[in-house]
Amino acid sequence: MADDKMQLQRWELKYVIPEETALGIRDFVRPYLELDEYGVGRPNLSYTIHNLYLDSDDLAIYWGTINGNKNRYKLRLRFYEDNPTAPIFFEIKRRMNEAILKQRGGVKRAAVESVLAGQLPGPDELVSGDARQVAAIQAFLRLMLADHAAPTAHVRYEREAWISPFDNSVRVTMDRDVMIAPEFVMRFTAEMDQPTCVFGRLVILELKFSGRFPDWFKELVRVFGLRQGSASKYADGIANQGERYFCRTGGTLPAPCGVLEAEERKRERRERLAELLAKA
Repeated sequence: MADDKMQLQRWELKYVIPEETALGIRDFVRPYLELDEYGVGRPNLSYTIHNLYLDSDDLAIYWGTINGNKNRYKLRLRFYEDNPTAPIFFEIKRRMNEAILKQRGGVKRAAVESVLAGQLPGPDELVSGDARQVAAIQAFLRLMLADHAAPTAHVRYEREAWISPFDNSVRVTMDRDVMIAPEFVMRFTAEMDQPTCVFGRLVILELKFSGRFPDWFKELVRVFGLRQGSASKYADGIANQGERYFCRTGGTLPAPCGVLEAEERKRERRERLAELLAKA
């Protein structure tokens, strides 16, 4: 993952769809986009993504998603290979009202432990000398320390990505085989202890754009009868498996503010997902 094509600020629409629809959408987007280079020649045109999510002991970041907070964020360490020489990417994904803002900085794996201890990486420990990546790592550490956040969950999935051949303004991704497992250590391996499947055989489609909503996106939504909805790999995974499995202290999690409202939102998410899985 040498060339970083991440959209730093974008709008993002999510849809949970069956595999048959995903294959039709693949054919639909071909005239407009090109397959991401990392999916070329791979099974199902996809590459593997591993995310290690950090959260506080009371899962405050998780509850921010469940409660639908307008301004929220996630902290995660992303890697693509089960390889001790491959880098680790420190990522902040923020939602500010309806917009998605991302910051990301890559660090060589040997330096990750010291960075998480609060020491900024040296120039030779960075994947890139881009000042924005250094700023991303600094911001990540500030939030991590303020939240007392630590490893909580390992999420793995297969991503099929289609990108604009001209710029980075439009991107379509389809994520399959989303798995989640509790993980409280920094081991950065593909191994997962007793993972569970979050969305079954369903595919998470995301339409991402940084400017005007493309006209052909509108046509895609109309042709396939898509209905926009929420789909959080991290939050839905924990909600379905149970918060107690992701509690590092081994005790009972404290109730979040507005516990009745939060439990109702969580129940609605579970029921929505169960309905989708029944139709898949």
